[in-house]
Amino acid sequence: MRVLLTGATGFIGAHTLRKLLEEGQTVAILLRPTSDPWRIQDLLDRVTVLYGDLTHPQALASQLKPFQPEAIVHLAWQGVVNTQRNDVSQIFENIPTSLELIRLSAEAGCKHWIGLGSQAEYGPANRILSEDMPTSPTTLYGSSKLALRYLAEGLCNFYGMRFVWLRLFSAYGPMDSPHWLIPYLILTLLKGEHPKLTKGEQLWDYIFVSDVAEAICTVLREQQARGVFNLGSGEARPLRTIIETIRDNIDPSLNLGFGEVPYRPDQVMHLQADIGRLKAIGWEPKTPLEQGLKQTVEWYRANRNRYDS
Repeated sequence: MRVLLTGATGFIGAHTLRKLLEEGQTVAILLRPTSDPWRIQDLLDRVTVLYGDLTHPQALASQLKPFQPEAIVHLAWQGVVNTQRNDVSQIFENIPTSLELIRLSAEAGCKHWIGLGSQAEYGPANRILSEDMPTSPTTLYGSSKLALRYLAEGLCNFYGMRFVWLRLFSAYGPMDSPHWLIPYLILTLLKGEHPKLTKGEQLWDYIFVSDVAEAICTVLREQQARGVFNLGSGEARPLRTIIETIRDNIDPSLNLGFGEVPYRPDQVMHLQADIGRLKAIGWEPKTPLEQGLKQTVEWYRANRNRYDS
């Protein structure tokens, strides 16, 4: 299948690109002038590179039509870090460009559109979450993702394109950005420094990034897949246990600052995905948490110089 992948230079996108190429897909990626392709540098000669960004749709259209994508995997999103989640750019920089991409894709003959949502669409529910539960996002990030889900689905229906929306829970693994908890913790402990933490009583659903990439490829292959799917491990573990497992993979003697950071007023204490819909089409996570954490620590140990400031 001929697949256009957006967000290919990001954490999820880089792993997805590798998986798509492993499966023999013909892939084009959208590469912005400001993007740093370090995660996929070794793959650039195996893909078609479309230069530009979604804010200049006509320039993209002239490159998109010759490629003739059959499917779009849309992972690009501006403003994913916590400090940007209530920035109005969540709306103005993401929703119009994503909808324009659907229009351009349809005009280029595309028949399948896969978008990446977020557990933030549900809001702080503190229970096992299924796709048919009410959504009540509390950030502009979650609200924008939810709004795009409905608008994109309507537009895909209008153009006769298959629509899939994957609500991603907490992903981890090699090549992540250092502002998230697991890479922050690993990099801090590798320096022998003391991380400041909450009490760690939260129950969180973490999924290894290669399983995320496999899920994206599964819904691409399984063309009966339509609508919204939760994408997580389906299991919630105490955050304290996850942190201690990471520490033990680095140096069991290191101290952890549990309880030194108070919980936020809106702290989510239980975050867990019901993944029955994805299992029904033949996907399930393959990587046990302990194995995934070990691989992640090993990668950061070997590549820590990339994150030295």
